[in-house]
Amino acid sequence: MAGQLLVSQPYGCEPRLRGRTAIPAEVATQGLAREVTDLAADEAIGAYKRSKTLAERAVEGMILRDKLPAIIVNPTTPLGPRDIRPTPTGRILLDAARGRIPAFVDTGLNFAHVDDIAEGHLLAFERGRIGERYILGGENVLLHDLLAAIAEAAGRRAPRIRLPRRPLFPLAFGAQALARVTGKEPLLTVEGLRLARYRMFFTSAKAERELGYRSRPYQEGVVDALTWFRKAGYLT
Repeated sequence: MAGQLLVSQPYGCEPRLRGRTAIPAEVATQGLAREVTDLAADEAIGAYKRSKTLAERAVEGMILRDKLPAIIVNPTTPLGPRDIRPTPTGRILLDAARGRIPAFVDTGLNFAHVDDIAEGHLLAFERGRIGERYILGGENVLLHDLLAAIAEAAGRRAPRIRLPRRPLFPLAFGAQALARVTGKEPLLTVEGLRLARYRMFFTSAKAERELGYRSRPYQEGVVDALTWFRKAGYLT
C-alpha cells in the first residue's frame, strides 16, 4: 500500500506525518477484562506502564487535535521464536524449562503467538479504522497452566506449590537490591507482585470482527519458543 507508514511513536515526539499510521502501544494501557477501555496513567502499575499509557493518550490527543491518521494496536503477551534478549516472558519460559520455577502465584495473563501479533499489526494498518484501538491477543491463561504447558514441552514435572503474594514482597525488595549490585535481572520484582494481584485477561473480539485477526493456541507459541531457544543455544 504505497504512501502509507507503519511506525512506532515514542512519547514526547510530535510527528509530522502524512498517510496512514499504525501505532503499536501495549495492552497495559487498557483496563482489565474488557474489550477496549481507557486506563488513567495514575492507575497504571509501574513507571514503564505509566509511560506507555501517557504515550497512548498523547497519540489520541494528536488524532483529535491534529487529525493524525493513526490506528492504535495493543498487543498482549507474546510467545514464540526469536526472543534474543530474552524478554521477561522469555526468561520465564527458560527458567521453567530448566526446572527453576518450583512454585507459582495465583495470577494469569493473555498470551498470543508473536507471529500472530505481527500479522495483526499489518491487518490493522490495512483494514483498521482511523482513531480506533485494537487488542491483539490470544488466550487467557492461568500462570499455573502456562508453567504446566512449558513443563510438558520440556519433559519436566509442572510445579504444584501455590504461594501467597504478600509474604513474597520482602524477597522481591531483596532481589531488586541484589540486582542493583550485580547488574543482573532480579528473580522477583515488587512491580511484578503488584501486577500479579490481577488476572490480566483481555479479548481480541474487536480485532477479530473488524480486521479478520486470528490467533493460534498459546501452546504452539510455547513449543516454538523452546525450539528456537534450543537451536540458539539458550537451552542444552
